[in-house]
Amino acid sequence: MKSTSEPILGTWTRRGLFKAGGATALGTLLAAGAPQLAEAKPTTLSDNIYTRTGLRPFINLTAAYTVYGGLLTPPSVKQAMEEASYYSVAIDELMQAVGTRLGQLLGGEFAMVSAGCASALGIATTGCVTGGDPEKIQRLPNVQGLKDQVLFPAQSRNEYDHAVRAVGVGAVNFDSKQDLLAALGPRTAMIYVLGEKPGRVPLEEIVAAAHQENVPVLVDSAAEVPTLPNQYLKRGADMVAISGGKYLAGPQCSGILLGRRDLVQAAWACSAPHHGLCRTMKVGKEEIMGLFAAVETFVHDRSYPKELELWNSWLTAIRESVVTVPGVRATLHPPESPNPHPYLLIEWSPDDIPITGGELNQRLLAGNPRIMTLAGGDTYSFRARAGGMKPGDDKLVAARFQEVFSEARRGKKKPLARPVEDVSGKWDVEIKFFASSARHTFELQADGNRVRGTHRGEYKQSDLAGSVDGPNVRLRSQLPCDGFTLPYLFTGSVSQGRMSGELDLDELGHATWSARRA
Repeated sequence: MKSTSEPILGTWTRRGLFKAGGATALGTLLAAGAPQLAEAKPTTLSDNIYTRTGLRPFINLTAAYTVYGGLLTPPSVKQAMEEASYYSVAIDELMQAVGTRLGQLLGGEFAMVSAGCASALGIATTGCVTGGDPEKIQRLPNVQGLKDQVLFPAQSRNEYDHAVRAVGVGAVNFDSKQDLLAALGPRTAMIYVLGEKPGRVPLEEIVAAAHQENVPVLVDSAAEVPTLPNQYLKRGADMVAISGGKYLAGPQCSGILLGRRDLVQAAWACSAPHHGLCRTMKVGKEEIMGLFAAVETFVHDRSYPKELELWNSWLTAIRESVVTVPGVRATLHPPESPNPHPYLLIEWSPDDIPITGGELNQRLLAGNPRIMTLAGGDTYSFRARAGGMKPGDDKLVAARFQEVFSEARRGKKKPLARPVEDVSGKWDVEIKFFASSARHTFELQADGNRVRGTHRGEYKQSDLAGSVDGPNVRLRSQLPCDGFTLPYLFTGSVSQGRMSGELDLDELGHATWSARRA
């Protein structure tokens, strides 16, 4: 195993995957031989297993976003998963063998494969709360009488820590060393730290204070490239949660919990196929072996400089094409830590090209080939990453970008029409979701076509901004939650003291809404 604290990425080759004692029988599940990632056989966007269901796949310029399918898996992972499906094994025996090898490869005492990194967070929490005690496992999410608090640096709060709170524990934030020491106590089950946003207290100080109280520290490093050996374990953390479907390019539904053997084994006792709260987080033998293949390849056979060179060449080709359209600018930027992907920042002038990011994204998804980007909303820029692309995609993207921007440039920016009604005032809003409804409130102040105000939900409130174009209304807000925000985009029409239309909830789908003056 390479001994380096730097990220290891790169080319794909085949090799035997089990090299330690006790793994010989399992080694027959894996075969040798995988071409480089850049040489992986391309698939057609017009005729494949997805198009036969009526769905059109897209070229992915978002890199590793789970909601867009994550990175493409290399042949070695596919081969491992297929061969694993032909054998029957005891999952506990498999996880023991694979967990030992993953620990050796990644620099921890032991590891387990989870159903994604968020699953690893939840399972780690159950392990810390119960210690692997069967009676306590069966009580969850009832944590009465158990260690029922997890501490968070305030800056580490994010939408994924819901997996921790789902165990039943309470979340206690701290923003200083003094806050941390005051919060630590007999009810503390664990401290959660988001690796990329650790907060104002250094990890080493968090670890020292936690270990004085025999409290374990978990680091969420889903968005990062694992270092060898793992940097967080070297700095004293007890466990690290890693995504299997992001930069490791393993099965999209896989993750790793790596660290102290006793804690990881306690977590494994709480998870499927064992019964309890985490029985829902099942991972099969195919995902276990696919992730193991991805880690072996990651450790031994990938070259980050070569991947970086390839990604930069694709983004450069796109940049050289798109900047030929007057009004469009594009600049290539190096990776921003901890994300290993370089990105192409594409910007345009709305005076020259009267199209928003949201409209651009719609056109790209409606065209041929379909292209998924991070463009959205009322912005005039977005970032494109090449990690989710295949050879040849850069030429297709370059041509399509040039086409869409050129067509949009020939259009004219339509001025907003005079509002049919002054929407200033308080509005009672009813939102109808898939199987429920909610009552919200708008307090609006109109200035010509522009609207600002407050959006109050059932639990939180936020600023709101938008416009009225004749009878058409467009209002946008972001309700705050613990460490993240929920986007709301209200579109519809207004007439005689009433408004109604469609609500875009981003990845959570759509709803309908109606409002009347209070």
